[in-house]
Amino acid sequence: MQNELLEVVNAEGRVLRVAPRSLIHGDPAMVHRVVHVLVFNSAGGLLLQKRSMQKDVAAGKWDTSVGGHVEPGESLHKAAQRELREELGVTATLQYLYTYLHSNDYETEVVATYRCTHEGPFEFQTGEIDAVRSWDMEEINCKTGSGELSDNFEHEILTYHSRTAGGE
Repeated sequence: MQNELLEVVNAEGRVLRVAPRSLIHGDPAMVHRVVHVLVFNSAGGLLLQKRSMQKDVAAGKWDTSVGGHVEPGESLHKAAQRELREELGVTATLQYLYTYLHSNDYETEVVATYRCTHEGPFEFQTGEIDAVRSWDMEEINCKTGSGELSDNFEHEILTYHSRTAGGE
């Protein structure tokens, strides 16, 4: 995974060059593209994944339903579909929501977010994910700032609320 090649992009997502993940992660100046998929159930619950303790980013934290890097030359929509299959073992009709820039001391990402509705069951990647479960928005709001959620997901959910007039 550290030898994975990723596209380095500008803040608008325009490709500048390709570099190894091992160089990109750890250098916030090297912006790269990722996709997120927010997976809701019919009752409005949002599926979150608990990241494996082996992950190099946000280990052991609750995070966005699905998230992953965009491969060189891959469309955002195709990347979102691929990540949904790889991480949760399901397919669904995806709706594009928005794009935003997320940056911390470790990395900078241009995040394209999609949503879908799915009831499961989910066959998640056990090497990457320790658990998945549905959360209601009130529970998510109560946990924000507690350290249990990844900083990326906290940015995601704030963006979701602001861009969708309060969410579900």
